[in-house]
Amino acid sequence: MSPSSRLARTLESGAAIVALVCLTTSLAFAQAAPSADLPHRHDAVKGITTAGQPSAAALSALAAAGYKSVIDLRAPSEDHGLDEKKTVEGLGMHYMNLPVSGKNGVTFKNADELDRLLAAAPKPVLLHCASSNRVGALLALRAKLKGADSDKALDLGEASGLASLKPVVEKKLEAGHD
Repeated sequence: MSPSSRLARTLESGAAIVALVCLTTSLAFAQAAPSADLPHRHDAVKGITTAGQPSAAALSALAAAGYKSVIDLRAPSEDHGLDEKKTVEGLGMHYMNLPVSGKNGVTFKNADELDRLLAAAPKPVLLHCASSNRVGALLALRAKLKGADSDKALDLGEASGLASLKPVVEKKLEAGHD
């Protein structure tokens, strides 16, 4: 076999190996992704899935997929449809709660507290509220605190679920403080 034929055969084998690795990686990712439905799911930040209120089945699927933590931005007085703390901890995940009460809870102070919780939380983490709107709002303010310009912070917020609270977030971003 000529040297050029051996080189061609080696390159073909290498390409096949690369294709196999890519396929295996994508299949592993697909299997790790939760099969249960998460309302308003977004994966804009590495290691953080944002969503609306998860069901018990969704929490179980997240635990099975290797999620380690759940951060809940809903107030204890809101109807979660389940005892979320008990469910999450029963599945072996960490549960943290940062109650954010509507637009009045969209503050840089809460964004800073969320940053502390995210830093301490084993990943991957589910970060949720009822619809992902408060989640996106606080992630936008958190991004601003970390040095992002207002446009990039707002883009991250929207990519994470920010919707009806956008005007509140825009004013906060413009002011740069609470």
